[in-house]
Amino acid sequence: MTPGTPLAGIGSASTASAGSGSPEAGSGSAEAGSADSADSAEPGAVDAGYGDAGDAGSVPVDDYRALMSAFPTGVAVVTAVDRLGQPRGATCSSLCSVTLTPPTLLVCLTTGSGTLAAIRTGGRFAVNLLHSRARRAARTFSAPVEDRFARVRWEPLGPAGLPWLVRDAFAVAECRVTAMSPFGSHTLVLGTVTSADCRADVPLLYGLRQFSRWTPGSGR
Repeated sequence: MTPGTPLAGIGSASTASAGSGSPEAGSGSAEAGSADSADSAEPGAVDAGYGDAGDAGSVPVDDYRALMSAFPTGVAVVTAVDRLGQPRGATCSSLCSVTLTPPTLLVCLTTGSGTLAAIRTGGRFAVNLLHSRARRAARTFSAPVEDRFARVRWEPLGPAGLPWLVRDAFAVAECRVTAMSPFGSHTLVLGTVTSADCRADVPLLYGLRQFSRWTPGSGR
């Protein structure tokens, strides 16, 4: 294959999603210079029927944020292309593997973000896994800056031209959307991985409200 809450302590003004206290930026107006709004209808939306997300009895937000900040994760930038052909992207640590057959990733993005709007429009997204030297990119894509992609080097990836952060990502996956489901302030996006490329490097981590790096064997 031919190959880029607040994030607590980083200065983002976005709402944290579950996962390391963290990520994903993108409250709409700060998204790569545009304020695309989310559509009300979600393709493939899932309603499990377990009651309202705002039911009484939930833990206070600050307590929940403290809990999740104690769970370090890798850091990714989710990217897409909007209806005008402009790149969109947001830092995200709410990322997980769902199944091997078919290979499926789940990402969680702010419902009003321009990145999510672009994913909904195009039906595809890329997941850029950041290496340990990519802290600047992680901060850029979680902050309300006017043009995030002007601050990083990126290239179009695959037939859809999805933004690949060539200097900051040690791995990248192209995904085709299979389902979207809004929940609270965020939307869960499921995508089948259609291509993937990975090279050896040290992953960037985020936990306890700070960046770190994976150090193999450090726990021995």
